[in-house]
Amino acid sequence: MTHIFYVDNFKGSPNYGKEIFKAATVLETPPMRVCAVRVYEKTYDGLKALTEVWSKDLPKDMERKFTLPKEPKFEDNIERLNEYLDRISEVRIIAATQPRLASVPKKKPDVMEIKIGGGSIEEQLKYADTVFGKELTVSNVFKEGSFVDVISITKGKGFQGPVKRFGIKILPHKSRKTKRGVAAIGPWHPARIVYTVPRPGQMGYFHRVEYNKRILKIGSDGSEITPEGGFVRYGLVRGNYVLIEGSVPGPVKRLVKLRYPARPPIPKMMEPLKITYVSLASKQR
Repeated sequence: MTHIFYVDNFKGSPNYGKEIFKAATVLETPPMRVCAVRVYEKTYDGLKALTEVWSKDLPKDMERKFTLPKEPKFEDNIERLNEYLDRISEVRIIAATQPRLASVPKKKPDVMEIKIGGGSIEEQLKYADTVFGKELTVSNVFKEGSFVDVISITKGKGFQGPVKRFGIKILPHKSRKTKRGVAAIGPWHPARIVYTVPRPGQMGYFHRVEYNKRILKIGSDGSEITPEGGFVRYGLVRGNYVLIEGSVPGPVKRLVKLRYPARPPIPKMMEPLKITYVSLASKQR
């Protein structure tokens, strides 16, 4: 994370037109490789994969993720998908990350399906054909000033007690058996422990979605955002990056997914910000 100053351009804000201070998160976003196109049909039991087409030019690191067949039947075009046009309900691309382009000690790519939304099935297949086997950058999908949902795994804190896990009050020192727990875990009736009673258990390492995070800036030169000495426990941002307002879940070097907002605010899109200052001071502690 870092901090910035920008001119507030939200007309409903009391600071409209003024320079304000905000914390921000820098996400390194190396381009993703579109490896395949998969189409689905709608059945009685829900969506079912109909067919798919894989590109011949797969990244070398894909062998770390899959055991590829000796004679894979890959194709360079997706024209044959038009044969199933009357049965197709959804069109999705299968994209792979390229961790070697980021400052993480990882080589195995993460592979995920991304739904193509908007337009008719013919238009979706036409768009899939334009990106098939190519790289997609963050600027091809998002714009400055837009809102996104951030999906990640939170920091893991292990097995913790109810005081740290739920913030309950510590009992007086003369309490029986324990102080860092609830006084009574339940009544006689109902004769069971209700799920709302604070109990010890796993804390952190949860799948979380944070809604409506604003994109402050999208850049291609990481040196303009990297502080002196690099980010703590991460290093240098070398390529494309996204500057997100506020914080995001998870520690450094963990995969973070961005998507279009599921419940967008009003307005859905704002004008790009005028950033006056970005802190490049050393974050070393």
